[in-house]
Amino acid sequence: MFTGHKILDPEEENRRIEAEPLPPTIFAGVEATARKHGARPAWHFIDDSITRTWAEVDALSRQTAAAFARLGIAKGSHVGVLMPNVEAYPLTWLALGRLGAVMVPINIAYTPREIAFVLGNAEATHLIVHSELLPAYAEIASPPIDPGCVVVVGERAPGFRLHWPEIMDAAKGATPPAVAVEPDDLMNIQYTSGTTGFPKGCMLSHRYWLVLGKTMFEMWATPIDRIYCGSSWFYMVPQRMITNAIFAGGAALYIPRKPTAKRFMPDVRQYGCEYIAVFEAVYKQQAHPDDAKNRLKIANTFALSKENQADFQTRFGVLAQEAYGMTEIGPGAHVPTHRILATTGSGTCGVPSPFRSVMVADENGAEVATGALGEVCVKGPGILRGYYKNDAANAEAFRDGWFRTGDQGRMDRDGYLYIVGRFKDMVRRSGENIACREVEWVIRAMPEIEDAAIVPVPDSYRGEEAKAYIQLMPGHTPETVPPERIVAHCAGQLAAFKVPRYWEYRADFPRTDSQRVLKRELVKEKPDLRAGAYDKQDKIWR
Repeated sequence: MFTGHKILDPEEENRRIEAEPLPPTIFAGVEATARKHGARPAWHFIDDSITRTWAEVDALSRQTAAAFARLGIAKGSHVGVLMPNVEAYPLTWLALGRLGAVMVPINIAYTPREIAFVLGNAEATHLIVHSELLPAYAEIASPPIDPGCVVVVGERAPGFRLHWPEIMDAAKGATPPAVAVEPDDLMNIQYTSGTTGFPKGCMLSHRYWLVLGKTMFEMWATPIDRIYCGSSWFYMVPQRMITNAIFAGGAALYIPRKPTAKRFMPDVRQYGCEYIAVFEAVYKQQAHPDDAKNRLKIANTFALSKENQADFQTRFGVLAQEAYGMTEIGPGAHVPTHRILATTGSGTCGVPSPFRSVMVADENGAEVATGALGEVCVKGPGILRGYYKNDAANAEAFRDGWFRTGDQGRMDRDGYLYIVGRFKDMVRRSGENIACREVEWVIRAMPEIEDAAIVPVPDSYRGEEAKAYIQLMPGHTPETVPPERIVAHCAGQLAAFKVPRYWEYRADFPRTDSQRVLKRELVKEKPDLRAGAYDKQDKIWR
């Protein structure tokens, strides 16, 4: 534990990393890795017992690209992907990159309404969907994708002629078309709940993923051969882990079909993984005598509470390297490995990462004094190109080249960043962003409800849970519109993680002159926001 890490000046190290050339595209990185390390394992899908070498991944991704080209997928095509963690997912991502096409990952917990919104907003022309998730798509009243452009992975589905095994077999030996792809061409439209209602599509380029992969690999400052992929593939983490593996000289990803906090560390121990990206839910699992009997060298933690960082390191016998980032910017800041122990429990998320400038700004965009609070702003090569088809969000998010994160923070005299809160209206539950406005919109769609307000409630396990305040229309009462009924309505319109856990009825809300709900006044009314609320999970009034 705590060995093998370089001790370098962070600014000097950043300059070295930034001076090194990057591959021009993701697939160029795959090709180079296959040439140099083709015999090394690239990934192992644990539950499907599928292992591929880098040479096999290169060949299969070419075959997949050839298959997609025969379906009319070309440079600039937008392709929705709705799948669990199966091999077709990364093959699809790499194949689309070869063609200059764009992947639109879709959260597998989304309801038909949410799936339809993402596909429609992204202007997707094709869909790659797993048969076990096809029922949700089939429930859409007016499916946005022509059935002849839907590829089904898994079991064959009636009404859909394109089946993954068949299109792959037909492309054996075929060569994908040569396409000119540039570093700043789009690779993903990655939807994030953000804070302004409906999900927003972050336009992410090849450069974005290469900068992210290079930065994350370099910040580990130790050789890594085995990476545990404990997240679902529709998130950004597994995708950047492929690029981490490229820069690591052909490391291997170990991938569960359905990641859970319960299986996380047993998998890590069983497969000898050396790197993990971990959230606090894994730490919250019951301690096991073998927790520290692992081969871990580094664990990237994101928003792990400072009170638990030291115990995490002792319990699992690994450095817990805190970092800061988001879908829009990729890397933002990280604690250098040689400073992890010295900063344990301080709450810092580190110094600016390579390729990134970080500023704490006041409401006018001017940098604040050292130690003062302000909005964290980030700029640098490869951050998102903007939100797709959302000029209003773009105008709000960017100022003078800086991306406004919406996070409140401060910078100390040594250049270390501390995140202390959020300006944006959202709940952060188990790593998921829940846009309060979207949930409020769904609740207010019930004719019996006049208004609703969503606020975060601190939670030791999830980080935060959502609480809904409900104002009923005249003539209705909590007895005629009980919380179970509202929950059922939300469950049909929202992914399960977005449905609030706590519910409280109110006769009215504190409001601004423009009649907006003053949420800051709501949360000050009682020290424990759970008190007097209905708990959906425990089915009791607290």
